[in-house]
Amino acid sequence: MTQQRDDLIEAEKTLLHTIEEINNTAQRKFLETFAKIRTNFIVTFKELFMEGDECDLKLEEGVDPLEATIEIIAKPRGKRPTSIDLLSGGEKTLTAIALLFAIYLVKPSPFCILDEVDAPLDDSNIDRYTRILKKFSDNTQFIVVTHNKRTMEAAQALYGVTMEEEGISKIVTVRFNEEARVRSATVTN
Repeated sequence: MTQQRDDLIEAEKTLLHTIEEINNTAQRKFLETFAKIRTNFIVTFKELFMEGDECDLKLEEGVDPLEATIEIIAKPRGKRPTSIDLLSGGEKTLTAIALLFAIYLVKPSPFCILDEVDAPLDDSNIDRYTRILKKFSDNTQFIVVTHNKRTMEAAQALYGVTMEEEGISKIVTVRFNEEARVRSATVTN
């Protein structure tokens, strides 16, 4: 009985040590990744907004980082909202896009699907959105689901669904060629 009791006590110590080691590793990796995302968020936010605009990501202090609340701060020039909820729909969307791409920069993917991300954006914000898509499209293929004409104009290829006959869907594909765009632009002048 004494041997079994000692084995259980030793197993408990080993288990507690392993849990502590896992927590320390998880906290370290989380804080490293959080710092990278925070830096990327600030840079990407300024690309989408303007150089003088402010943003930040802050962890709740005095709490285990793995359980802490993350505060997203976004302050476009001329506005000093006390909460992200006070931003316009377009500003919230651009802030979310900046955060999405900040995370993406830490762990890039060969493709990304964005479904109606641009819906709340006006024309000037659509231009900012498409500009950042073009920047990241060197390394990632974006599949963008949209109804926005300006977003479609920035695409290299369009895929649509049409229904020429009732009940029969047909996929339509249009690929854009930069040379063809240049030639058609010069012909119309």
